[in-house]
Amino acid sequence: MMNSKEVALMFDLPIDTIRYYERVGVIPPITRDKNGYRIYAKRDLNWIFLAKSLRKAGLSIESLIEFATLAQSKEGNVRAAQKQILQDQLTEINSKLEEMMHARDLLEYKIVTFDDHVAKINAGELSDDEVEELWTMKHFKKQEIPLAVE
Repeated sequence: MMNSKEVALMFDLPIDTIRYYERVGVIPPITRDKNGYRIYAKRDLNWIFLAKSLRKAGLSIESLIEFATLAQSKEGNVRAAQKQILQDQLTEINSKLEEMMHARDLLEYKIVTFDDHVAKINAGELSDDEVEELWTMKHFKKQEIPLAVE
């Protein structure tokens, strides 16, 4: 069991953020001791870690609230909805990663060819219409990838 200060230090989060997560329902309610102080169990720590990680991955507060609310539901059919929230976020992250990899490839290419390109321009060997068409190059075109199948 840990107190709020220890949890905040452990996850490098302000105590106010952790309390906010609890207040709005991003994490389930935290058990309190006889004096009213929050005491965090491993389950609570997992929730905080999950919330912090999914927020960094771009999941909205609203989706996190929905996920946590579903987790606390007594209905048996909510697990599929929880899993779908995670699947949707994974699909979005994979799409963003693909875009980042294309941008990375373009940056690497431009860095590798930069000096040669500038030298050709300075020597008058390239005009504005003679430069390469980056958007047509195979490794910079966005590829259509199928969505993940469950």
